[in-house]
Amino acid sequence: MLLRPHPAVLRRLVDEYRAVSATEPADGTRPGPRARDLAYTLCVSTGTRDVRAALETARRWLSAVPEYASATPGHEPVPVAAAE
Repeated sequence: MLLRPHPAVLRRLVDEYRAVSATEPADGTRPGPRARDLAYTLCVSTGTRDVRAALETARRWLSAVPEYASATPGHEPVPVAAAE
């Protein structure tokens, strides 16, 4: 059984990986250490061995989660009571 990361954690990893990757040189040189760390963490978090597969798996998992569930762990939204 694969344990899945909290959706907020997974979303943050994906967003940060994409942001770091966008600033990496496109000349075919090796990715920087932060991009490698994030790629590794995404792969471990999704049970994959390739960052492209990890991003696809993350996309599928996140698309199956209601928006309210992607709040930061321990900071789930509290329903607002109706105005009196």
